[in-house]
Amino acid sequence: MFPTRIEIIPSPGIVDQVQNLVPLTTALTVTCLPHHGIERTMRVSVELSMLGYTVIPHLAARSMPSRAQLTDTLRDCDVAGIGEVFVIGGDRKNPAGPYESALPLLEDIAQYTGGRMRAGVAGYPEGHPSVAALDLVDELMAKQHLATSIVTQMCFSAPKILDFAALLRREGVDLPVWAGVAGSVPRTKLVNLATQIGVGSSLKFLSRKGPLARKLLSGDRYSPKSLVAALESQPGLAGIHLYSFNNLDAVPDEVGPASSPTALQPALIRGAAREY
Repeated sequence: MFPTRIEIIPSPGIVDQVQNLVPLTTALTVTCLPHHGIERTMRVSVELSMLGYTVIPHLAARSMPSRAQLTDTLRDCDVAGIGEVFVIGGDRKNPAGPYESALPLLEDIAQYTGGRMRAGVAGYPEGHPSVAALDLVDELMAKQHLATSIVTQMCFSAPKILDFAALLRREGVDLPVWAGVAGSVPRTKLVNLATQIGVGSSLKFLSRKGPLARKLLSGDRYSPKSLVAALESQPGLAGIHLYSFNNLDAVPDEVGPASSPTALQPALIRGAAREY
């Protein structure tokens, strides 16, 4: 069974929703959106971890108001038994504190925890609207001694994800790669989300007619089933990072053993995404 973890948004009521619908054997990551801030991310992450879930909070560098706040955040992680974070630059236009990018935040996390805290970093199979492609690879090379994994931006093309993983290997970046995959979502909402986050050519099929679109869409709904099937048969990936949009209604009970906390059957994840 291909390892899969689920990304959730720390919206009101999400802890109860997770408790009701997600097995404890499923690993969760908790986003850090600019209008939510790190406090909400950590509040939900700590609560879920204390309930017994494996939780990976996102820490956005430009949303971290101070180094004192970082030490408090890491202390909260330690108390709650959280051993991994996901470090990104973040979408906030102006930094709230001393961190303008992920690298210095990673450095301080490593220093403050003595290297004990595992840290994931972001990868961009389709590039980044404000960073050149070669610079993105250079940045990952600079981060890899401080990181333990790479999570890709949401992508809809197995070849692009696999080519990206192969490129990293050729360039000497040997961190495990988690493929960012969208969960089931209405096509109109997916197009809107993709526009906001800058996903490029791999989403163009959603506005076209043809065999590929018919294969990947059921009515007006996107399904990740075909993409996951194409990825799980290929070497070089650690697993699936599923962007759930907080749609947890159809998370199945058939999960892997407790010794494999990230296991989940992603092909069975269906349903409509909610607003957040």
